[in-house]
Amino acid sequence: MRITNLDVIVTAPPAPGWGGRYWILVKLTTNTNVVGWGECYASSVGPKAMTAVIEDVFERYFLNQSPENIELMFRRTFSSGFTQRPDLSVMGAFSGLEIACWDILGKERNRPVWALLGGKMNESIRAYSYLYPLENHDLKSFWTSPEDAAESAYDLVSRGYTALKFDPAGPYTMRGGHQPALRDIELCVSFMEEIRAAIGNRADLLLGTHGQFTTSGAIRLGQAIERFNPLWFEEPIPPDNLLEFQKLAKSLKVPIAAGERLTTKYEFATLLRSGGISILQPALGRAGGIWEMKKTSAIAEVFNAQMAPHLYAGPIEWAANIQLAVSIPNILILETIETKFHDELIKSSIQVDDGYIKAPQAPGLGIEVNEGLARQNPFDGDGLHLMMQDEPCDYKNGNFFLGGAPPKSSS
Repeated sequence: MRITNLDVIVTAPPAPGWGGRYWILVKLTTNTNVVGWGECYASSVGPKAMTAVIEDVFERYFLNQSPENIELMFRRTFSSGFTQRPDLSVMGAFSGLEIACWDILGKERNRPVWALLGGKMNESIRAYSYLYPLENHDLKSFWTSPEDAAESAYDLVSRGYTALKFDPAGPYTMRGGHQPALRDIELCVSFMEEIRAAIGNRADLLLGTHGQFTTSGAIRLGQAIERFNPLWFEEPIPPDNLLEFQKLAKSLKVPIAAGERLTTKYEFATLLRSGGISILQPALGRAGGIWEMKKTSAIAEVFNAQMAPHLYAGPIEWAANIQLAVSIPNILILETIETKFHDELIKSSIQVDDGYIKAPQAPGLGIEVNEGLARQNPFDGDGLHLMMQDEPCDYKNGNFFLGGAPPKSSS
């Protein structure tokens, strides 16, 4: 069996677009007509340029190759162009293609991917979700309203979720880390207070920052929320200096989580060796794919660390996250995004049930992709999957980027 064809589909989820402006889906076909699906989570370049990268990686390292040779294809891609170092765009392309190879292998053997990764370790996986606006909420004001967040939290808990995430901590820009304003710290505390009052101890609280702060600024905010005993403090500082994370871990009682902007075991290993994080959050469509993160989870075991795969993408990456999670002993929790479009794109083949996801039994990734729906919703914009502002937050004009609400300049 050899891989013979590639098709790249750039799909745009309907507004408000939870999961990003677009999802880059890849479809591989073998000479035996077995089809595998993957998803590339890489946003350093636009979708046209990224499609070209995917096609280049495919033609060089996947075309006419056996889908079994994942290790060989990884080493060739990782070392391409005399690099042999983490590269977000190249490894993003590889990751989606690699996920598709596992889908092919599972379908060819009529087994779910987890069965090829050492078997089933977990019958079901605990899930969490971001707090998203309910129908009665204003999309613009929701992200800074503790009262609205509490209502959304209560809704999630009533549906069985035992953990929920939110980010009221202020803007993240291309300027890098900043000191949090006192009003940002107070807003985070207000969110914690309102949500905890609404749901009691029925769910863990996850503070999901996005690399907003300097190291000292992150420590200030972290100390302010420690009394609420959150499950984690997510990516408090930018990922451009991985050794700085150890200062946070030593200064705070809250567990530090990070990883959505990292790729390959090498970057995660730096954080583990330094003691900078205890919860790893890889995005499998960027981090090197399923096999690379299976290795990373084993490395994490040595450091008594846990895995919590990240998701701000489509349901194919979600399916890959689930297959990995079923197979590893140190899984903590999985991020989920429940929208009608996410569900319809995989024809309801995997769902969250009372806050948990059961181990899929269908072959491959365990999903049935609605290819027609994907093609009927092409992306025709010019923005990136996620975009950062040039300037700091302008509260007076409502120009801020919080919890997935896009800045005005990129709408």
